[in-house]
Amino acid sequence: MFDAKKTTQQIIDWIAEYFRNNGAPETKAVIGISGGKDSSVTAALCVKALGKDRVLGVLMPQGKQHDIDIALELCVALGIKCVAVNIKEPVQALYNGITVAGLTLNDIAIFNTPARIRMTTLYAISGIVGGRVANTCNLSEGWVGYETKFGDAAGDFSPLGDLTVTEVKAVGYELGLETKYVDKVPEDGLCGKIDEDNLGFAYETLDEYIREGICISAKTKEKIDRLHEISRHKANPMPTFRKDD
Repeated sequence: MFDAKKTTQQIIDWIAEYFRNNGAPETKAVIGISGGKDSSVTAALCVKALGKDRVLGVLMPQGKQHDIDIALELCVALGIKCVAVNIKEPVQALYNGITVAGLTLNDIAIFNTPARIRMTTLYAISGIVGGRVANTCNLSEGWVGYETKFGDAAGDFSPLGDLTVTEVKAVGYELGLETKYVDKVPEDGLCGKIDEDNLGFAYETLDEYIREGICISAKTKEKIDRLHEISRHKANPMPTFRKDD
């Protein structure tokens, strides 16, 4: 049985300890805020661990974002400062440069590039304010590789990386976050689909398989296992050649 209260306090303590060992007393947590559960819960945990003055939210719409108001409301609710950087122009400039170079863009480039531009933005801002970038990915996404290498999968510290979607929601409610932040339908904001449409199965199904080893559908189990296997390169350290002595 998942103990949300205990886990929440453990994460808060872990974040506080990380910042004691990695930076000056004023070092900030820099978080990309989408208004979804992962960034909302991460931001709330950081506020509890560090205080609202040491948490900076970064909104990064690509052009117009239909749910940007939820991200703004989250920052107001937590009392944290936020900045907005629209990534539409830099993303398009990169697309244009690739096209001029004689290459044809495909879905892999189109859907992963904005995530990497966002992470570049977070590190630029982190460098300016003297911060550490929060990784907001959860275990469920990481298990099947539903994250962008060097994009949203990057960061300096990962509060939710060992929690399933179900457990992240439980922590969110333990923190007192409103339903609109915890239960917001997850989407990447790039391809126009919700996460579960892209994956082909529900997070509840994935979470049960991760924690209990139970998956009623053999077809879904096979898909989860395949995604887990082919995406390990995203989570594993980069292979490095070691010369013989």
